[in-house]
Amino acid sequence: MSGTGRQVVVSGIGLLTALGEGPEANWKAMVAGECGIGPIRAYDPSPLQTRLGGEIPGFDATRFATRRQLRTINRGDRLALAAARLALDDAGLPHNQAGGDELGHRAGLYLGGNKSIGRMDQLIEELKVIRRPDGRADLAHLGRHADVIMPPLFFVEGLQPGAVFNISQTYGIRGASAFFAGGADAGATAIGRGMRAVRRGDADVVIAGGYEDATDWWAMTLLDRLGVLTTRNDRGQAAYRPFDRERSGAVPGEGAALLVLEEKQAALRRGARVYAELTGYGAGHDCGTPPAPDAGGRGVSRAVRHALRDARLSAGDLGYIAADGSGTRLGDASESAGLRTALGTAAASVPVSSVKPQTGHLVGGAGALNAAVCALALHHGALPATLNLDDPDPACALDHVRGSAREAGPAHAMALARGIEGQAVALSLSRPA
Repeated sequence: MSGTGRQVVVSGIGLLTALGEGPEANWKAMVAGECGIGPIRAYDPSPLQTRLGGEIPGFDATRFATRRQLRTINRGDRLALAAARLALDDAGLPHNQAGGDELGHRAGLYLGGNKSIGRMDQLIEELKVIRRPDGRADLAHLGRHADVIMPPLFFVEGLQPGAVFNISQTYGIRGASAFFAGGADAGATAIGRGMRAVRRGDADVVIAGGYEDATDWWAMTLLDRLGVLTTRNDRGQAAYRPFDRERSGAVPGEGAALLVLEEKQAALRRGARVYAELTGYGAGHDCGTPPAPDAGGRGVSRAVRHALRDARLSAGDLGYIAADGSGTRLGDASESAGLRTALGTAAASVPVSSVKPQTGHLVGGAGALNAAVCALALHHGALPATLNLDDPDPACALDHVRGSAREAGPAHAMALARGIEGQAVALSLSRPA
């Protein structure tokens, strides 16, 4: 067990997905089997193979960011800034945006995402002036006038840890911080590392999680040709079907999932509501050739075993697993194989589900979303179902929760996350004693 052994609890959840805003709205939609996936409407997606997404309609960033901040952050960073505010408010922590003080040097921030560029809309508008009549770019003109053509803060906007700066500045977080770049593993890693910071005494409170504007046209052009997204646009909300015989890939979704992690006794002293205790963190790697995962899921099995060991749990203790659920042929089969290897005979009786068919795949925020789902499942005593899992693939044989949510009282749960290059992360959570 790493660190000094201080206990770490989840006292706040900031959620923004296609299902809604905040933990209550999202959880209600999840257990009701609602779906936020539909045709992409923010732009014309017709050149793309995948034209579906989990968009957040009507998101108003002015509620969470200043006008100055809005000029220097892209949509993903805006979602992160909003989720941080929602998490702090949900935790009941006083902060300087709600009449309190800065969070200070005993507060930390750990974020994960897949940001690769700043706001492209303004750049494209400015670059129109270098287009020649024949359609080619006039690079000589760009060289002479780049100082007025290029938006002055474009490269600053594109810095990957931009949200780390903006959230830290907004709430006066002056303690330990880090940014992790990647897929679903990134946000989960941020939570695991945030847990370790609190556990070993580097911080007393941490905001940790992930975020992604995965339905943005730039992100979609990158994901569209990787072979990991479904092209069954005709299926609409039924297109994303993890573990099903007819699965054909993921559907992206935008959103953010940030958790407030606190030292347990400090949280209890201030009368905080505790969703769950965060007890274990493990990681592994397939060491294969991306984007195809190892068929046996060796990264998953290693991550699960390490998270269980860190939490001092056995496989049979688990009452729920929030699966990665990539929806690809090999991805789901290998995840299932990795779970069967790590859990042994318990794999047949541990309930498993994924909410991704409802929210879309949040990429850098997907693992953090699974951690939030586990905390909410432990808190409410229910397990959301995997939407569209009509005909489970025998290669994915597990105790799948399907059809409708299952009432349960799990004492321990596990959140899984996998990256496109073989990374795997597992987080163990327990019902507070």
